[in-house]
Amino acid sequence: MKKLLLMAAVLLASVGAYAQHAVGSFTLQPRVGLNVANFTDIDDSDPRVGFAGGVEGEYQVSDIFSVSAGAIYSMQGYKYSKGDIDYTAKCDYINVPIMANVYVVKGLAVKLGIQPGFNVNSEDNFEYSGTSLAFNGSKSSKSDIKTVDFSIPVGLSYEFPTVPIVIDARYNWGLTKVADGGDSKNSVFQFTLGYKFDL
Repeated sequence: MKKLLLMAAVLLASVGAYAQHAVGSFTLQPRVGLNVANFTDIDDSDPRVGFAGGVEGEYQVSDIFSVSAGAIYSMQGYKYSKGDIDYTAKCDYINVPIMANVYVVKGLAVKLGIQPGFNVNSEDNFEYSGTSLAFNGSKSSKSDIKTVDFSIPVGLSYEFPTVPIVIDARYNWGLTKVADGGDSKNSVFQFTLGYKFDL
């Protein structure tokens, strides 16, 4: 993670290009995609792949710099499989990314920010399929999950020159513990496709 932040800082220091939208313009970007999410500090866990989608607004401050904020529904959690047991922890959030965007070449932006997230759904889903018994079920674990989560999103986006389609890839680095009584934090790779238009 430190190497990623260092690379972002180097790119910011060498900027000499500009964005594709006029200074002072405000754009809106609906976007949809997927998360590859996990919890830290859980041995042998597998990522949960889930939906990510919402909308972001962006204000172009200068030729190379903009600020953006949005609301993204984000399906997070992790999976665990061992022997006859399959377990999935589902933690879904409404995330509010607040980002600084620096355009290093036309259409290509380096992004860094802060992101509060608000837990809206939490479940434990488990299945057991032994030779003498088959069982599956789910239970709510929302009381154990903290209501508010904070993370640092860092990433890249690219807007195509001829159509206002934006590809966005970012990593959400969890800062706060997911649940009371545990040490795990959210770790989420997010990939989305958006359509940007001027207001």
